[in-house]
Amino acid sequence: MENEIIERPSFIKRLWNWVWRNKWWIGILIIILVLLCWWLCPGKSKKKEYITVDITRGDITQSVTATGEIQPVNTINVGSQVSGTIEDIFVDYNSHVKKGDILLKIEPSVLQSTVDESLATLDSMKSELKYAQSEYKRNKSLYDDGFISRAEMEKSQTVYEQAQQAVNKAQYAYERAVTNLGYATITSPVDGTVISRKVDKGQTVAASFQTPDLFEIAEDLSKMQIETAVSEADIGMIRVGMPVTFTVDAYPHMVFRGNVQQIRLSPTAISNVVVYTVVIDVDNEDLKLMPGMTAFVTVVVANAKDAWKTKNSGLLMRSYKNIIDNVTDDITPKTHLAIKRGKDIVFVPYKRGITTPTETQIISDEIKDNDKIIVGFTGQTTTNKSNIRHP
Repeated sequence: MENEIIERPSFIKRLWNWVWRNKWWIGILIIILVLLCWWLCPGKSKKKEYITVDITRGDITQSVTATGEIQPVNTINVGSQVSGTIEDIFVDYNSHVKKGDILLKIEPSVLQSTVDESLATLDSMKSELKYAQSEYKRNKSLYDDGFISRAEMEKSQTVYEQAQQAVNKAQYAYERAVTNLGYATITSPVDGTVISRKVDKGQTVAASFQTPDLFEIAEDLSKMQIETAVSEADIGMIRVGMPVTFTVDAYPHMVFRGNVQQIRLSPTAISNVVVYTVVIDVDNEDLKLMPGMTAFVTVVVANAKDAWKTKNSGLLMRSYKNIIDNVTDDITPKTHLAIKRGKDIVFVPYKRGITTPTETQIISDEIKDNDKIIVGFTGQTTTNKSNIRHP
């Protein structure tokens, strides 16, 4: 036992001396073993593992979104041309009126006194005209017989003509007063619905400088329109007649439809963004839509049924070099798609179609089911080349 204990340090010492003498060869052997293990690692792949994006088939729609306010197609503001106190109001909000129906009456006493005054003035002018006419006839006869001078006859003629003009002026004033008296009774100019009443009974209407608005009448609430603001970046895609869908907060689960009726050429700058007004016609036969509602509009500018499409991320590649082997200079991501079919890679010519925020239509006759677009790869490059063929 004691001999073994004494010999053990001697063995370790001899082993250490041998290692020290051959340290360079041992180091080279360790490096070779490490490299061999790394090369033969099970996770090491001799082929590129490509990252792909699926190509699917389905419907794709390109649209422009905007918001706008729902308004009647034709709205008329009814005002007053005369001043006075409102004597009576015959309609209220939501009242249905016909053309000629009485809406409001202004107290007519002041207007009636103006009529009476102008009538009295007219009668007075007519009396003066009658006297001037008889005076002129008498002087004309005397002049013809040589009893008065020509100057006297012409003076009476001038008085007569001035009396005629005074009668005409008084007649015009009387007719104007009668017309203003008629304006005290305000009637509806069209068939429609009263959507706004801006005055109350007893209120004074002053029409001295501008016509005050009394009522707002919508001519036909079954026909509505939406005025939306479309930015200059999207306005080039809008055309008259395009279909439109929209929703309103009052009916969040309903989708309403309309058509683009007008694209107004007058631009407006909103927060440094140039926008154009697009008018949309809406059928409102069920009268669910009310004036002033905010509409969230989607204008369908393009639509494709059962089309090839992919996510937009599948078309972001700029070059196939360093990703796919044996790529010629005429093969670029702008003109060809790198398609993975099983173990093969195929370059397919294509064109971009409808584009949405998430998807893009692919136009090509060479796309097949289960095709995948190569967008990159993982792994390390090996000497084994992928099987690439060009159609």
